[in-house]
Amino acid sequence: MTPCYLTTRTVLILTIVLFSFAATAQAPPNYNPATETKINAVVSELKFTSTAKPAALLIVKSGPDTVEVFLCPKSFLDDMGTTFKAEDKVEITGSKVKQDGQDLILAREVVKGDDTLTLRFKDGKPAW
Repeated sequence: MTPCYLTTRTVLILTIVLFSFAATAQAPPNYNPATETKINAVVSELKFTSTAKPAALLIVKSGPDTVEVFLCPKSFLDDMGTTFKAEDKVEITGSKVKQDGQDLILAREVVKGDDTLTLRFKDGKPAW
């Protein structure tokens, strides 16, 4: 076997392995209007995922519970000019879902003071 053949074969095998891992990765949850809920909460933190396309997540306290809320891609939040900081009071309307065994709310609308940020349409389709 020639070195070129071995390199091509190795690359092919690695590609197949990587695609099989990607195929088994869990798909992101879908918005489900049947599980829509509304919560009043206080922002603990706004954080962004460290992925190729960063997403905005709010960590909020609703009563004794800490809840993670998926907002939207970071670029959409930036385009809207909206910011969140610790201790902001918000009202969140969104779909309660499970991702990797954890509770998560996919936000449709976030009200902060007199401002309303619409992230999804009533059917759950993203506004971005």
